[in-house]
Amino acid sequence: MNAPYVLEDNVGFILRQVTQRHLAIFAARIPGDLTPTQFSALVKLDQHGGVPQTQLGRLTAMDAATIKGVVDRLAKRGLVEQGRDPADGRVVVVSLTPAGRTLLRRATTAATAITRETLAPLGAEEQQALLALLRKLA
Repeated sequence: MNAPYVLEDNVGFILRQVTQRHLAIFAARIPGDLTPTQFSALVKLDQHGGVPQTQLGRLTAMDAATIKGVVDRLAKRGLVEQGRDPADGRVVVVSLTPAGRTLLRRATTAATAITRETLAPLGAEEQQALLALLRKLA
């Protein structure tokens, strides 16, 4: 007879629980009511400068529809601006505004603390091992 399936031993179930815990910490600590996807977009724009929206999607591992929604919401808040590429008017270029850059400075400080809190149940070596293993799975 087959052993019963134990949901709590399933990697997907465990990852979802960890994600829920991390997202709760993130939401409680991140300034400016940023979502994780919005924060990711701001970080990549800061690192790369103005980039085509499609490239921003690739940099943040978001599909075209998702990154468009993220950018539209950030633009409504005045954190990014959108313009047309002068070389190709079909291409939307996204860049940080001064307000976006200011919020990002505060948010990156908070993000460091959020990561520390998420990983707090683990020792330093366990944290490094977990991140290395997760990178292999990504």
